[in-house]
Amino acid sequence: MTLQDFARSEYVSLTTYRKNGTPVATPVWAAAEGDVLYVWTRSDSWKVKRLRNNGKVAVTVCDVRGRIAEGAPSAEGTATLLDEDGTRAARKLLARKYTWKFWLVDWPATVARLGKRPHTGIAITF
Repeated sequence: MTLQDFARSEYVSLTTYRKNGTPVATPVWAAAEGDVLYVWTRSDSWKVKRLRNNGKVAVTVCDVRGRIAEGAPSAEGTATLLDEDGTRAARKLLARKYTWKFWLVDWPATVARLGKRPHTGIAITF
């Protein structure tokens, strides 16, 4: 497994853990830069709340529905919630990777929220 396995994949399954240790997997977009994998999500999502309690994560290559193929690359790591500048940088990386797909999701949501982007970047190191 290398970071590039995750960077090449369109989706990764990000597994975070509840306070009682129960794993919760969610398919997300991710982009890599340097030794870090970046994810971008809504600030009020449950994964952000779980990461505030426990930064331990597992990342596995998956499809859009979160289905994991046998032998898919997987790794455990530590996730850190990013500040506003870090979130902005993660957003740019994801916009560069997903181009029109990212803008198709982000632009209408920004208009609906009157220019506000209530999102949080997540940096994952392995």
